[in-house]
Amino acid sequence: MGRRSSQKKNAAMLDSDDTDSVSSSSTVRSDSMVVSGSEDVQFDRETFLDQCLDDLYEKRGSTREKALAAIIESFNSNLQHEFVEKKFATLLHQCIGSIKRGSAKEVALAAHAIGLLALTAGPGDKSQEILEDSISPISEALRSRSEVSKMSSLLECLAIITFVGAEEPEQTEKSMQIMWQVAHPKLGPNVKAGRPSPAMITTVVSAWSFLLTTVDGWTLNQKSWQEPIYYFSTLLEKEERSVRIAAGEALALIFEVGSLEKFAGESKGSSDGSNSEADKSRELVHIQGLRGKILNQVRNLSTEAGGKGSAKKDLNSQRNTFRDILEFLEDGYSPETSMKVAGESLSTTSWAQLIQLNFLKHFLGGGFVKHVQENEFLHDVFGFNPKKKFMSAAEHRLSASEKRLYRSPNSCLNKARTQLLNKQRMISQDKNTGHYAVCFNEMA
Repeated sequence: MGRRSSQKKNAAMLDSDDTDSVSSSSTVRSDSMVVSGSEDVQFDRETFLDQCLDDLYEKRGSTREKALAAIIESFNSNLQHEFVEKKFATLLHQCIGSIKRGSAKEVALAAHAIGLLALTAGPGDKSQEILEDSISPISEALRSRSEVSKMSSLLECLAIITFVGAEEPEQTEKSMQIMWQVAHPKLGPNVKAGRPSPAMITTVVSAWSFLLTTVDGWTLNQKSWQEPIYYFSTLLEKEERSVRIAAGEALALIFEVGSLEKFAGESKGSSDGSNSEADKSRELVHIQGLRGKILNQVRNLSTEAGGKGSAKKDLNSQRNTFRDILEFLEDGYSPETSMKVAGESLSTTSWAQLIQLNFLKHFLGGGFVKHVQENEFLHDVFGFNPKKKFMSAAEHRLSASEKRLYRSPNSCLNKARTQLLNKQRMISQDKNTGHYAVCFNEMA
């Protein structure tokens, strides 16, 4: 089977350089005006985020939810480095408080905000603190097994903060084990019994695979691999296509990092060398049989016919994914993808890179382009080096979403300004009242 000429090439332009085409007559300003405009925008952003942070102390849950949603949009639209430098610890611990005590919606928002905080901070002391302080509350919240949206956000948050903050393999393995306990409640202590939904299984497998991309497969112990390989094989037989695709990609990644061979190698003998040659031979045959079973499953899913009521888009997605997996298993070719970000190509050439790209695109949503362009951590992850260009006056202007956040009459920022002006007015009135009283007494 030769390498398919139709390998994925996503040439979609994720961002355009429309600002470059703005006529010079509308963008030429003095240097002082550009600096002033930039400072005004930065002031608006910081003041807005300060007000949102204050709202996280409010007793009313709906107020905290709105503040968290605004923080998420703000962190998506711009990399808030200055705010993180000044208010990192406060935001982190308010979000952790929301995870411990908030509604399902508030927990989901707080978890997403913590993930964005880690991505903005990047590797280092801050991201390590995020991981150390958040992992226990997240693990505890996952045991509640409540709404899917809440559980998914917690799992994605755990994946992101581990991806950024973990420095030791043991930290990553711990997070992967927490995820595994969600899919297999019986394995976790004090976990309520119950079968996870297909959506939950998809999220668990995707998050687990995302973290596996950072681990050297040969450093993990045998028990870390044995159950996932069998489990993912059974998931290929499930009805839900999202579950099949997530499991297929996880198995492709396991093959890519050589972990099935590691599993076979470790199984050939025990630590005391007591296994007989016959035992070793049977185990090797068993592993080869498992690989053959997976190969047949992948081949069938790559050509599956659509049944009654099946969505054509989902079916095509499944076929394309499993054709890539089949080609990889048979010929060793990993899928290659390429997409345009602000006119420059971001490419992937392995399953690990593709899984990382898809997971981060899903997590960041509308903020993906901004982060890929300006987040140095993501530049390192993808080996992406966008050209740096001088920020024109036009680029210092607020985007449409930022105008809603910072400039609309009902924005948190304008409410904060109104409160400040009222307070200043009251202070001024008090001073004037005192002044008039003194004058009156002197006249008397």
